[in-house]
Amino acid sequence: MSKPSVYRLVQRQAHGPGRSPLSRTARVASSLASLIPACLCSGQLFASAVADDSDLSKLNQMSLNDLMNLEVTSVSKEPQKLLQAAAAIQVITGEDIRRSGATSIPEALRLADNLQVAQINSHDWAISARGFNANLANKLLVLIDGRAVYTPLYGGVLWNVQDYLLQDIDRIEVISGPGGTLWGANAVNGVINIITRNSRDTQGDYVEAAGGKEPQDQAGARYGGQLAQDAYLRVYGKYTGRGDDLTASGASALDSSHVGRGGFRMDIGTERPDQFTVQGDAYTGSEDFGGAGEYQLSGANVLGRWTRVRSPDSSMSLQLYYDHTYLSQPYPYSAPATAYTGFPASALTDNLDTYDLDFQYHCRWGDRQGIVWGLGYRGTRELDQDASLVRFLPNELDQSLYSGFFQDEIMLARDVTLTAGSKLEHNYYTGFELEPSVRLQWNPDSRNLLWSAVSRAVRTPSRYDRDLEVPTGLINAYPPFQLPALFLAGSRNFDSEILVAYEIGYRAQLAPSLSASISTFYNDYSDLRSTTATPTTALYPYPYPVVFQNNLEGETHGFEAVATYQLLQWWRLHAGYNLLLENLRVRPGAVDSTDASNETADPKGQFALRSSMDLPRSVEWNAALRWVDALHQNNGPTGGPAVGIVPSYFELDSKLAWYPLPRLQLAIVGQNLLHDHHPEYGYPSAGREEIVRSVFGKVSWGL
Repeated sequence: MSKPSVYRLVQRQAHGPGRSPLSRTARVASSLASLIPACLCSGQLFASAVADDSDLSKLNQMSLNDLMNLEVTSVSKEPQKLLQAAAAIQVITGEDIRRSGATSIPEALRLADNLQVAQINSHDWAISARGFNANLANKLLVLIDGRAVYTPLYGGVLWNVQDYLLQDIDRIEVISGPGGTLWGANAVNGVINIITRNSRDTQGDYVEAAGGKEPQDQAGARYGGQLAQDAYLRVYGKYTGRGDDLTASGASALDSSHVGRGGFRMDIGTERPDQFTVQGDAYTGSEDFGGAGEYQLSGANVLGRWTRVRSPDSSMSLQLYYDHTYLSQPYPYSAPATAYTGFPASALTDNLDTYDLDFQYHCRWGDRQGIVWGLGYRGTRELDQDASLVRFLPNELDQSLYSGFFQDEIMLARDVTLTAGSKLEHNYYTGFELEPSVRLQWNPDSRNLLWSAVSRAVRTPSRYDRDLEVPTGLINAYPPFQLPALFLAGSRNFDSEILVAYEIGYRAQLAPSLSASISTFYNDYSDLRSTTATPTTALYPYPYPVVFQNNLEGETHGFEAVATYQLLQWWRLHAGYNLLLENLRVRPGAVDSTDASNETADPKGQFALRSSMDLPRSVEWNAALRWVDALHQNNGPTGGPAVGIVPSYFELDSKLAWYPLPRLQLAIVGQNLLHDHHPEYGYPSAGREEIVRSVFGKVSWGL
């Protein structure tokens, strides 16, 4: 596992913040650079006169009015305008991604001001909303075209394998705050919904190539064609090779990565009552593991969706997908200082198969009510081949998740709407879970929205919480002392973590050139994960095993504010600020080994300022400045030896692009320009990985 590795996780849980091996990468098969046609290099393209600015009109940014009227689906599971969406939602458009110079989905998520995004190393990321961005960030649900990528192994998302050809992403909808009523368990602090473009909108060819400091080399290609009347197909491929970052001492971190992926999407009946989508993806890659071997990863998925629009007031959809993921993580020889036996070099492999079926129905009931309900089933089969250092028992596990939800939107008055609903799920570990919510919104006119919400959400146990065993390697060589067999262990009694959230928000287009939103929240958590040491005795002088329990509780509160200003017709500014205050504690009468300091790693504040300019002669210049407050990893009420600090920092990204032809882009991109290298995550040490300054060139052809 790479985000972060299980090896690092269990070391930190059992031993505290010591240095541990970090994942690295070896080369995957051949680059997709061969997909770039030779015509990109031909003199014919460059001999053409500079394109007139009007040729780029379709590339220019949407107006603020268009942005505020974007249709989003993540809040109510049906299309609604952004100014009607009663939630703390931000939308990253495909245009935003293109102008930013992002090379991966995690980089693109920096454009969402309501997320905490920290790069761990060359290929691993920590991403969360409203806190809890620690080693096991597990309270954020992520979907790609309706397919959940939340892993049941440890909970959370393996960001090193989540990617796509960014040119074909339509938008990314980011909700901060619970979404369990519609999306189910684990949508606790937020939902990220990545939506790709309909294949009808990606006709023709597109190719890109990039290279420089980071990524060292990247290439991608897509081709879209029409199969028949109202039937369209696209296929794509992408390869990314990243080099090594540095450690705090200036040495190479040996964490390069090389991943190739490809896929297709077919859409039929895009203008008919019955619409069909079939799509699939596959990837394979490897990462250097610091001399211990190669971290191998691969996966594939296929998804089918049928949507029937019976009338403007009634629609239904049926979705089915299968997803397979594989990872193999090597572990070096290990001999703990207190051990009498060591561990041989080995590898942990994880095979996961997921089958998911989802049905939902939307309808209007009279003039004042809109109803959406749905049923779902998810089955998983997971096989873990145990390493000597980390194991999950049983090593083969089948799980089933059954769910149903109902939500009713009631118009109380012409400009006041009440939305109430709940999701009921039954999972393998804790049985039934209920996740209700109530939302009230007031639209005094078409340009203003005031909303409030009360919601309950749960984070169900992962295999890490329940089935993990980390052996010590000790043997009872010196009676009468009893030596511990395990350092760290899951608990069969581990229960779901619970959140009750209170939110108030306001979104408005204050003027034709100015839009803004602010959301405030108060989150009340109970039954959070704790680590409890074994009591010591004269015959058992060891605090091991450390066992997971639900002994923490606490509150977080803060606000998120964003504003977009069209300063001039050709110059747009965007600013965002987050404030997050956390207070976690041990439940009265309970015990936690780290005094509630192991679950959070979050900045108190962060600020972003982005500038987008359309300059003369078909030139674009985009820049993004961000400030991140000091990160205390892990935050805790009393501090202590487990607290590590990432200093506050400013950082700057920039992209300068020129369009000598409407379909041809030549660009130079700079990332992390203010430092040679700097940390964004992790404990202070000479070996902590730091993110290096990156400058690379990019050429692309097509739209």
